[in-house]
Amino acid sequence: MNVLLTNDDGIEAEGLKALCRAFAVEHDVVVIAPEVEQSAVGHGISLRRPIRVTCRGNQGSVKWFAVSGTPADCVKLGVLELLEERPDLVVSGINAGLNHGFYINYSGTVAAAREGSVYGIPSIAVSMEGRSPANFDDGAAFTAELAVMIADMPIPPNTFLNINMPDLPRQKISFVRFCSQDMLLPEDGVDAQTGGDGSITCRYVYEGTQRSMGNDTDRAVLSRNGIAITPVTCNTTCNESLQRLKDFKLSI
Repeated sequence: MNVLLTNDDGIEAEGLKALCRAFAVEHDVVVIAPEVEQSAVGHGISLRRPIRVTCRGNQGSVKWFAVSGTPADCVKLGVLELLEERPDLVVSGINAGLNHGFYINYSGTVAAAREGSVYGIPSIAVSMEGRSPANFDDGAAFTAELAVMIADMPIPPNTFLNINMPDLPRQKISFVRFCSQDMLLPEDGVDAQTGGDGSITCRYVYEGTQRSMGNDTDRAVLSRNGIAITPVTCNTTCNESLQRLKDFKLSI
C-alpha cells in the first residue's frame, strides 16, 4: 500500500517514528507532518497565511516533509500537491496521550484522519496513554497489522477508525474491542492569575476523569487495559433529530 503518515506532535515525535518503522517494512511510506507540535488544534487549516513545506530528505525508502501548518493541512497538501500517487491509507499518530471521549473534538491527531476520510481514503488515528509512552513500537506494530485488514472491514464511506491504547507491552493488553465514544465531559478547571495591569492569565488544569457512561465506551475499555477502536463518521448530521424535526412547522 501507499501510506501517508502524519501526526500532531510534530515531525520529530517518537510515536511518528515508530509508525514509520512498522509500516516501512511492507509498504511505500511518505511522512508529511507538522514542523512543530500542533496538539489540540482540532480540524483547523491555514487559510490566511502561506504554508511552508520543507523536504527533509529520505530516511531509507521513506521521504519526509515538514509542514508549517496543521495536521489537516498535512493531509490536504499530501493529497492535492505533494504525493505522486493518491495514498491507499492515512495513519495519524501515534499521539502521546489519549484522544478518547469528548477530547476527539480538540485533537489534531484525529482531525488528520478525518481529513483523509473526507477525501475517501481509509484513515486511522492512533493514540497511546501517557505523555512519554514507553511502548510505541508495540502500538505501531498492532496498527500496521490492523491496517492490512481495513479493506475487508465493513466501514461506511467517510468513516475512519480512532484507536486508543494503554501504554503497556503487547502481552499485557487484555483485549481489543470496537466500541462507542464516551461523551462525558472531562473535569477540567481553570487556574486564573490576575496581573498588575488587571488582566487575567488563564491556564486549563486537568482535574480528573468522570466515571464512564457504560461498559462499551472507549474510556471503559481503556480502564480495563484494552485497546479501544471507535468508528467515527465525518457527517455530523443527527439523523434521528432530522427525522423528528421534519414535521415541525416553520414559517418565515
